[in-house]
Amino acid sequence: MTRRGHARVLMYSHDTFGLGHLRRCRSIAHALVERFSGIMVLIISGSPIAGAFDFRARVDFVKVPSVIKLHNGDYTSLDQHIDLADTLEMRRAVIHHTAAAFDPDIMIVDKEPMGLRGELESTLELLGERGTMLIAGLREVMDGPEELREEWERADMVRKVTETYDHVWVYGPRDFWNPLTGLDVPEALTQRISYTGYLDRTGKSAPTHHPQNVPKNYILVTAGGGGDGAPLMNDVLSALEAHGPFDHPLLLLLGPFMKAVDKEALYSRAESLDGVTIIDFDNRAETLVANAKGIVSMCGYNTFCEILSYDRPALIVPRTKPRREQEIRARRAADLGIVDMLLPEESSDPQRLAEALRRLPQRNRPSQAEHPLELDGLDAICDFVEQHFDRHSRRSLTVVGASS
Repeated sequence: MTRRGHARVLMYSHDTFGLGHLRRCRSIAHALVERFSGIMVLIISGSPIAGAFDFRARVDFVKVPSVIKLHNGDYTSLDQHIDLADTLEMRRAVIHHTAAAFDPDIMIVDKEPMGLRGELESTLELLGERGTMLIAGLREVMDGPEELREEWERADMVRKVTETYDHVWVYGPRDFWNPLTGLDVPEALTQRISYTGYLDRTGKSAPTHHPQNVPKNYILVTAGGGGDGAPLMNDVLSALEAHGPFDHPLLLLLGPFMKAVDKEALYSRAESLDGVTIIDFDNRAETLVANAKGIVSMCGYNTFCEILSYDRPALIVPRTKPRREQEIRARRAADLGIVDMLLPEESSDPQRLAEALRRLPQRNRPSQAEHPLELDGLDAICDFVEQHFDRHSRRSLTVVGASS
């Protein structure tokens, strides 16, 4: 491939469920091209709606065939007419060819160090032999210790990560949670782990996108991608039915992965209720977060970062199955006074949820907690990338605004 002097970063986002992986990669990619004029970022993504998002100049994506993770933890091809094994083989081939052709200086792998069902292993071996800096990026909470131990021991993941990766980034503060809790981590790997802090979602300027037909002074109810968000939405409507209209209207953002039958049922149910508006999907949902009087949500990583970034009062109803990630994050945040929390069995009580909704706009913002959480993750990542290119890279990096 012809070189044009730009440094190259390849990112991998397996994207089997929800929007969090792609949006996290996109935030990091945008931060890199905003900091450095001499960098190109390519994201390999399995998200079926990757094309619905805007990407900045010098950020692009390659779409691999989509695989969906079901609620029971199994996988299936998005296209029911293609066998899962064939889909995985196609993904593996596209990933390997893309990485070989792009020839990155750095590869950042999101959440799944060896990729979906090990699909990255041959690619990581190739890039390691070429001298690519290999970085595994982990959420600050992966899963419950028992669940993570079972999953990683079955895949021999600690050994593979130790032998493969130069660095492990944890996208959160050190004192919030250790994502590898429960694992026997060798010192060789421990020394490569860096905690970045949470990723600021506000960008360089305030959001300017204003969707039509959105009420003023609303409480936003969101479940990320929405694939498992229908129970939360129905609980909120039950609370509205029990309480009557709240002081602030409710705006329900369903998400692109909610089943059509669930969407239709929610629209039908909301028709007879005052004080509720429903939106299927908005690719700039951060604006809806920024302008809300309060947020009701599950506790996916991406949504939690938006709550912190836009400093919105929040009521969290975390998913507790099949992973405990959201529950652990929500409990820890509630203990720190960052958010209020109800478990799903508690939010299913209409009166209890209605009372929590009524109080929500008046609760403290995350920044008002005794120990607010830092949002310097993107700066920390950019600093690391700059240091790497200064010391090790085959290509130079140009800082935006620096003299040439």
